[in-house]
Amino acid sequence: MKIFLIPSIVTNAEKNCKEALINFLIEHQCPQCGAPAILEETDRLFACRYCRVNSYLMADDFFRYVLPHPPDENKNIVYFPYWRFKGMLFFCGPAGIQNRFVDVSHQAIETPIFPISVGVRSQAMKLRFATADMDGRFLKPRQSFDKFLSTFQKRFGKSLPKPILHQSNIGETLSLIYSPFYLTDRLHDAILDQPVSAKLPDDFDIDDFRGDRPQWQIRFVSTLCPRCGWNLAGERDALVLGCKNCNSVWYPVGKKLKQLKFAQFPATGDNTIYLPFWRIKADVSGIDLDSYADLITVANLPRVVQSGWNDIPFRFWIPAFKVRPKVFLHLATHTTLSQPRENLIAKLPEAGIYPTTLPIQEAVESLKLTLADFVKPRRTLMERIRDVRIDAKSFTLVFIPFNEGHHEFIQPEFQLTINKNVLALSKNL
Repeated sequence: MKIFLIPSIVTNAEKNCKEALINFLIEHQCPQCGAPAILEETDRLFACRYCRVNSYLMADDFFRYVLPHPPDENKNIVYFPYWRFKGMLFFCGPAGIQNRFVDVSHQAIETPIFPISVGVRSQAMKLRFATADMDGRFLKPRQSFDKFLSTFQKRFGKSLPKPILHQSNIGETLSLIYSPFYLTDRLHDAILDQPVSAKLPDDFDIDDFRGDRPQWQIRFVSTLCPRCGWNLAGERDALVLGCKNCNSVWYPVGKKLKQLKFAQFPATGDNTIYLPFWRIKADVSGIDLDSYADLITVANLPRVVQSGWNDIPFRFWIPAFKVRPKVFLHLATHTTLSQPRENLIAKLPEAGIYPTTLPIQEAVESLKLTLADFVKPRRTLMERIRDVRIDAKSFTLVFIPFNEGHHEFIQPEFQLTINKNVLALSKNL
């Protein structure tokens, strides 16, 4: 796996972590009592250590942050926007599937006046949520996120064998970072209080950039179970929360928590941890893949189709947690080929549950990649992959037990292993 960041991020991050996987630190206040809190970028569940109230963080589209600067009433602060993307890029071509982990920031307004990115500041400084009570002028983005991402996809795709037949973004984290500046005859960085440009052109006018007052709000949703009023449980980066009082699971949809269909495989050993997977039923067009018998054929598995296998419906099995691209695709492909058919129990496990950090929308995005990874012969699918359509119909969150070994988590029935260090590093993806 290769990791691509803007050069300044790679140089500094490698000093602390070979994988260069670093989270934002966000300074905030408890919405209940006002106590200070430091959150990580991946945090969704906030537990105040003072008033002990738990809240779930939600945004209408994406989170917006501000780089803090020393206050000065004599300076008219201008906040310039930068898109920041962190996630996995997959490229499907005649040579197979290539992957990249990407962590980049870039101007949301194309201009030679302002710096092209925020550099390492998103990792080195504590950010704050952008709120309506902040002084200063917030410039409105002119470049859409889709255009920004398309530019980077083209850049990273230049070195890959052509043609690129399919590409996907999975596990992506999108945010907008506002960096503070002020103007004299030059552009000044308000954080360092130093000029970052030569003398501004005579025709430069900051009013040519549209302002945008921050009306965005971070919603803190109560983590009381909507069904029974019990406290919902989950890790701080979990997207899914569980209630063991009424045996229910809840998932953020829009502005509220929605109940989610779930199940578990019974544990087969001691010292067990449950890893979450999305089991997805989908209609596949362009290739016959409706049953387990169809899977044997299209994947060219070394098995003889048995009576009744045509009646066993095919399901995709996708990890519901973020992990490095190569490992993610291996888990998705191997579990899908295994087609787990054990009797499921609609009950939360008693043992520990690894947090669900990959949304169902991202799992659906990975379905064609998973298909491309197991269909044999590969050349046959690559000739038709652009015509293949996959329409997800329903999904269930399934907790699969893994036995904890010295260095790995092991699922003996499906012959799956996940290195503990790989899983730990994936917390920052």
